[in-house]
Amino acid sequence: MENAAVMMDLPEGCIANVIGLTTPRDACRLSLTSTDFKSAADSDAVWDKFLPPDTSEMLSRSESAIDAKSKKELFLTLSDNPILIDDGKMSFSLDKWSGKKCYMIAARRLRIAWGDTPIYWTWKSLPESRFKEAVELRLVCWLEIRGRIETRMMSPSTTYKAFLVYKLTGDTYGLHWPAVVTVGARAYGFDYECPGLKEITAGIKRTVFLAPQRVIQSELEAGRRMRPNHEISEAKFPNEGRGDGWLEMELGEFHCQGDEDGELEMICCEIETGMSKRGLLVQGIEVRPERE
Repeated sequence: MENAAVMMDLPEGCIANVIGLTTPRDACRLSLTSTDFKSAADSDAVWDKFLPPDTSEMLSRSESAIDAKSKKELFLTLSDNPILIDDGKMSFSLDKWSGKKCYMIAARRLRIAWGDTPIYWTWKSLPESRFKEAVELRLVCWLEIRGRIETRMMSPSTTYKAFLVYKLTGDTYGLHWPAVVTVGARAYGFDYECPGLKEITAGIKRTVFLAPQRVIQSELEAGRRMRPNHEISEAKFPNEGRGDGWLEMELGEFHCQGDEDGELEMICCEIETGMSKRGLLVQGIEVRPERE
């Protein structure tokens, strides 16, 4: 209490400087302690420190205008409502706890093998999708979904995780076969073909199931035939708790130092079994900071 009283005696500018060294979450909490703290904690001087330095650049890449009357309002708008950038093929937002940058890469910007061949994949508009289009898997044996993002776009000194964001349709089939996921840094402007997908994923255990555990369990109970896989040591299943009705599968993580000049590649594939697959509806790949 004594320390708080001392802080209250400081000029508002000094209090704002101190609060600016904390986090957005802390600033919101401090604004509730007193009217003096609220004035400092809500000031542009504080929230300008929480906004990434290139926020104006990101806003210029969007066709949507944000009518924010303060830096705090701008921050909260970007943390609650991702904006579309780059002709609607990517979204940009802020993590509300840390102010770190978050992105989702639309399916249209991903490399999806045979994605433009209608007998294999179908593009459709969905009201629940963040983007204009999502893509639905009709039938393939070779499932290849890959994305990329420049590392310079991410917040420095931050560990990021990548997630495939998708749904399963009513006629899903073949997604109970384990898939491979991986994330890795590559040189800027890399060629997807060099090295090839098989070379990149060689030696990576197939531990990921795109179908939820309850779906696979029901298939087992129904007697659906499944080939045993003795290489699986720890099965991984999608997160069903996003809150927006979509599933997400973690593809991997990457620590962004801030001085890398390259791109992050993210992969989800099943290319070994040769089994038919259908009923996967892909919105995109989300890249967001790991929360401590």
